[in-house]
Amino acid sequence: MKKIAVITTTRAEYGLLKPVIGELRKRENEDIRIELVVSGTHLSSRFGMTVDEIDQRIDHKIEIPVNTDSDLDISKNQAEALIRFTELFVQEKYDAVIVLGDRYEMLSVAVAAGNTRTPVFHLCGGDTSEGALDEWIRHSISKISYLHFVTNEVSRKRVIQLGEDPSRVFNFGSTSIDNILTIADMEKTEALASIGLPDCDYALCTYHPVTTKDEDPKSQIDAFLDAIKSFSDLTFIVTKSNADRGGEYINRMLDEAEKSIPNLHVFTSLGVRRYLSLMKYSRFVLGNSSSGIIETPAFHIPTVNIGDRQRGRLQSESIINCGEGKDEIIDAISEALSDRHMEICRSVISPYGDGNAASRIAEKAIECVCLGKIDLKKHFYDL
Repeated sequence: MKKIAVITTTRAEYGLLKPVIGELRKRENEDIRIELVVSGTHLSSRFGMTVDEIDQRIDHKIEIPVNTDSDLDISKNQAEALIRFTELFVQEKYDAVIVLGDRYEMLSVAVAAGNTRTPVFHLCGGDTSEGALDEWIRHSISKISYLHFVTNEVSRKRVIQLGEDPSRVFNFGSTSIDNILTIADMEKTEALASIGLPDCDYALCTYHPVTTKDEDPKSQIDAFLDAIKSFSDLTFIVTKSNADRGGEYINRMLDEAEKSIPNLHVFTSLGVRRYLSLMKYSRFVLGNSSSGIIETPAFHIPTVNIGDRQRGRLQSESIINCGEGKDEIIDAISEALSDRHMEICRSVISPYGDGNAASRIAEKAIECVCLGKIDLKKHFYDL
C-alpha cells in the first residue's frame, strides 16, 4: 500500500490544506492511504488548542515546543521538530509528504523528509514576502521538494528560476479560493453571534510580527491600536498572532488593550469556516496577514495591508498598502471605506485561481505516487 502524509502545524495553514485533505481522502482505497499528521501550535493551549477544530481523521499527533520569545527558542523548536519528524518518517516510510508554505517548523519537516529520502510535495512555493523570515524558508523548502503546487503564474516562474524542472511545477491556483466557494457559508448574524457579538459594522484584523526586524513591536502595535480607537463606530475583530518570534508578546498586548478599548474584540482562533464567513461580511480586512492578500480580494472587499511583511506578494487593486504609523493606517482605512475604493473592489478579479485547486492537487499527487517513478536525484534546470 502507498502512503501519503499531510502535515499541519498551524491554524492558518490547516485552513489551506483542508480542501486538499478532503480531496485526497475521497481517493483513498486499498492501494493508497492518506494520513494526517498534526503538530505545532495545534497542540498548544496558548494558541487555542486548534487541534479541536480539525474535523478530519487525525493519524498522528507530534508535540514540539512552540516558545517564541527569542531566536534561541525558535532554533530549539526547529531542532525538536527535526528529531520528532525524522523518527516519524523512519517509522512510517511514507511514499510522499505534503507540506504547505514557509513556517520555520515546516522547514524542519522538509529537512527530516530529505534525510529519510521521503519525497516532498510543496504547496505555495514561489511567493515572496520580503518582510518576514518566511521568504528564505519558503524558497529553501522549494529546493528540498520534488513536486510544486504554486498559486499563481508569477510564482510558477520563480520556482523554475530556482532550478526546478517545469514538468514538476503546477499552477492550479490557491486552495483559499476553494474555501471561499465552499466553506464561508455562515450568515453574518450567525457568525457574529457565534463569537458573542450583535449585528454590526466591523473589520477583521490580524497583526503578525515582522520577523526580519529586531525592533520591539510595541510601537507598531500601539499605532495599530491607536488607529482602531479613531474609528469608534466600527467593531474590530482581531485574531491573535502566530508562533513567530515576538508573537506571544503581541498577543499579550492585544489582551491588555481589549480591556480598555470598547470596540476591540480579541480571539485566539476563529476556525476556518467562521473566519472566512466573517471576512465575507466585513467592511475591510486590516493587518499584515497573507489572508488579506490572497483570500480577501476574492470577496470583493478592501484590504489595508500594514508594513512590509507581505511585500513582494502578487496583489490585487483592492489592496491598500500603508506604513506602520498611526496616521498612515488611519488614512488607509479612510480610503478603504470610500465609495471610490469600494467601486474598485467590486470589479477585482483574483489572480489566485478558479476554486478547483484542491481536486487538481490531489489528483496529481496520487498519480505521481502511484506511478512509482519518483527520482530524488534532481537535475538543476537551467534557464
